[in-house]
Amino acid sequence: MSHQIHQPTRIAIIGAGNVGSSFAYGLLLSGLASEIVLVDANHAKAEGEAMDLNHAAPLSKPVRVWAGDYADCAGAAITVITAGSAQRPGETRLDLVQRNADVFHQIVPRVVQNNPQGILLIATNPVDVLSYVAWKLSGLPAARVIGSGTILDTARFRFLLSQRFDVDPRSVHAYIIGEHGDSEVPVWSLANIAGMRLPVYCRQNNMTCGFDDLEDIFHQTRDAAYEIIQRKGATYYAIASGLVRIVEAILRDEGAVLSVSTLINGYYGIDDVYLSIPSIVDRAGVERNIYLELSEEEVASLQDSAHILKGFIAQLNF
Repeated sequence: MSHQIHQPTRIAIIGAGNVGSSFAYGLLLSGLASEIVLVDANHAKAEGEAMDLNHAAPLSKPVRVWAGDYADCAGAAITVITAGSAQRPGETRLDLVQRNADVFHQIVPRVVQNNPQGILLIATNPVDVLSYVAWKLSGLPAARVIGSGTILDTARFRFLLSQRFDVDPRSVHAYIIGEHGDSEVPVWSLANIAGMRLPVYCRQNNMTCGFDDLEDIFHQTRDAAYEIIQRKGATYYAIASGLVRIVEAILRDEGAVLSVSTLINGYYGIDDVYLSIPSIVDRAGVERNIYLELSEEEVASLQDSAHILKGFIAQLNF
C-alpha cells in the first residue's frame, strides 16, 4: 500500500490591497483553499490582513493564512496577482498600462521562479494587456496564464438585465466580450432568458425592450467602474467574487464556461492578443475558447476591441 503525502491546497495572492484582501476574505469563506498566503511590498499591511483573516477562521472554514514572500508561492495551485497601481478618478484602465507593466517586471519572474507548475490568474488593470505581459514574462503556456477579463462586466450585465426583466440574475444568460474596458462588446444576439432571445422573451411577457432600453443597460454596464470609483474610490467586492468563481472552476476541474481573458488566435481573424471570450476553465487552466456565432456588427466591434488592445501592447517595453 503506497503512502502519498497530502499537499494542502495553497493559493498565493500577490497584492494585499482592496482587491487582494477582499478576494482573500471571499476565498476563506468559500472553503476552497486550506492555505492562503499574502505577499505585498508593504509586508506589515499583509501581516495585518492575515491576522484579521485568521481571526475569522474559527467562525467560518479551517484555513491557514499568513503574510509571506515569493518563496511561499512554491506549491500554490494558483497565484493570483492583484498588485499594481489603482485606477484614479477620471482615468481609464488603459491609462494604467505602462505603470503596471513595470510592476509586473518585478513580480512575474519571481513568482514563476518559485512556482513553474502553477496557474497565474491576473486581476490587475488593464487586465487584458497585463495578462499578455504576464504570459510573455512567465514563459508559461498560455492556458495557465488567465486574466479575470470580463467576468465582472458579464456579471454586471446579467444583474442589470435581471433588474430590467424582473428575474434572478442567475437566470439571465448574456456575455460581455472583448476588452475589460471601454471597447467591450455586449453579445445582444445571443442574450437569452429561459432559452428565449430577449425580443422573444419581451413579446411573450408583454415587455418592451427597444434599442434605447438595451443601449442604456450596456452603458451602465460599461461605465459602472467609473461610477463606483467616483463614489467610493475603488471597486473590489464584485471582482473579488469573480476571482473566487474562477478559482473554484479551476480547483474543482469544472469545465465551467467563463468570460475570462485568454490568448486569442484564429478567432474571427484575431490573433496574438489577450481578450475575453467565453472559455472552458478547468484544472489545467483555459481548456479552449468557445466560438460564438456573432452578428456582423458584433464581429466588427470585437475586432476593433482587439485592435485597440494590440496597439497598447505594441507601445510597451517588456
